[in-house]
Amino acid sequence: MAGSDMTRFIFVTGGVTSSLGKGIISASLAKLLQARGYTVTIQKLDPYINIDPGTLNPYEHGECYVTEDGAETDLDLGHYERFLNTPTSQANNVTTGRIYQSVIEKERRGDYLGETVQVIPHITDEIKYRIKLLGENNAYNFVITEIGGTVGDIESLPYIEAIRQLKWEMGVNSLVIHLTLIPYLSAARELKTKPTQHSVKTMLEYGVQPDVLVCRTEKPLNDPIRNKIALFCNVDASAVIESIDTSSIYKVPLLMKEEQLDKVVLNTMKVSARKGPSLRNWEQFIRRLDSPKSTVDIGLIGKYVELVDAYKSIIESLIHAGTTNNCKVNLRLIHSEQLDEKNLEEQLHGLKGVIVAPGFGDRGIEGKIKAIQYVREQGIPFLGICLGMQCAMIEFARNQLGLQYAHSTEMDPETPHPIIDIMEEQKKVHIKGGTMRLGAYPCDLKPESKILEIYHQQHISERHRHRYEVNNIYLERFEKAGMLASGINPESGLVEIIELTNHPWFIGVQFHPEYKSTVDKPHPLFISFVSAAKKWK
Repeated sequence: MAGSDMTRFIFVTGGVTSSLGKGIISASLAKLLQARGYTVTIQKLDPYINIDPGTLNPYEHGECYVTEDGAETDLDLGHYERFLNTPTSQANNVTTGRIYQSVIEKERRGDYLGETVQVIPHITDEIKYRIKLLGENNAYNFVITEIGGTVGDIESLPYIEAIRQLKWEMGVNSLVIHLTLIPYLSAARELKTKPTQHSVKTMLEYGVQPDVLVCRTEKPLNDPIRNKIALFCNVDASAVIESIDTSSIYKVPLLMKEEQLDKVVLNTMKVSARKGPSLRNWEQFIRRLDSPKSTVDIGLIGKYVELVDAYKSIIESLIHAGTTNNCKVNLRLIHSEQLDEKNLEEQLHGLKGVIVAPGFGDRGIEGKIKAIQYVREQGIPFLGICLGMQCAMIEFARNQLGLQYAHSTEMDPETPHPIIDIMEEQKKVHIKGGTMRLGAYPCDLKPESKILEIYHQQHISERHRHRYEVNNIYLERFEKAGMLASGINPESGLVEIIELTNHPWFIGVQFHPEYKSTVDKPHPLFISFVSAAKKWK
């Protein structure tokens, strides 16, 4: 590889502790490079042995994010898309499970010609191949690769070794950013650099010298501390970057701009800067975020509400939509299992809008259905996503169509009225991973529908993740009673969107609009929902 247009590779590792925000730092650096006119993509390498997060409980790993091409991926890919406004794909998320699966398949085919298959070189070669795949044909100026986990973890070792080899092979065309922690000890009233020193020492033991240190801290770093870190960790003082705690992840690119992270990276890689980073739209977004003209109370009903990462994309979409509407969304997270007729009014009191979240299984399902009945009867703006839409149809069937025992066959296989049923192509599927209806599918919107007014276009495409669908046998009865199927998949006839014709704002969608909302392009459905909530009296 040679020439000024070649792809350069940046690796982001983490030390001291997990959850320091490697994904946000990766996305922030990418945003700054993009703002300078470079093309950038980000990938996440996850050290767990699952093939992908699709079969993981949200308590284990937060939400499962779905790409346009139907990959079930880590939630960090949502941050990448929200910051860069650029779609990711299957190649942007790689797990140890996928690496080993590929190597074992090659061994079974005889690709290794009888060699003994080992971690080095076979596993590390596969990791290197996956890293370099996004840079093929110089498709991007920069590929940023985030390594999951913490340096020192046994499962991360092959990835660190792969980075060591790539740094040796690529020289100045590769760079390592190590994200670490500078804890503040309140008793001593001091920031402590020792954890960072030990973390970098561990990296050095593996043969990798970080080029840039990004230091998470709750107190500002002074020059003596920066110089001390630089001295003990073999980096230039200008490459010790402060990442101070902030009120919003969306402020991190601006903080990194102030710290000149992008400039340090370009100088270290000997890349001539094209121009200064222009973040005018981003700065306008932050100003509106910091100075809302009003507030609106919205409820999010789900069964994982004690874990906000389970609904990360929905929460971020509401921030985007609130900012567009010049208001702050005060989000009330409500556990569906704890909802019943006795406390329903108390739990939902004061809300101007309600979202019923996606999910699987019957836990908390009756609480969701009761909540939907309440907001439907009270005229409160409602958005049902995936299972949330299905619950809306079950509630309507029971209380408006007189089908008392209507249900989904997912929860009640013996229901006499299967309003929601498993998709035909799913009936013979027994393997769980990667077998749902996944990724982007087209949808046609009906004329004179509320949803058409929201999207301003008749043909749309949205991302899906489900096995069950509306049973079209009942569709005519729903529409006669005032529930319109206003969005239909043109190929399968699958109902994608429902809306009530006699309600101020009541919409359910089978897809996941939250996956496509970004800072630069907030999703129209969330914008309209928040707007309706603001107006509701």
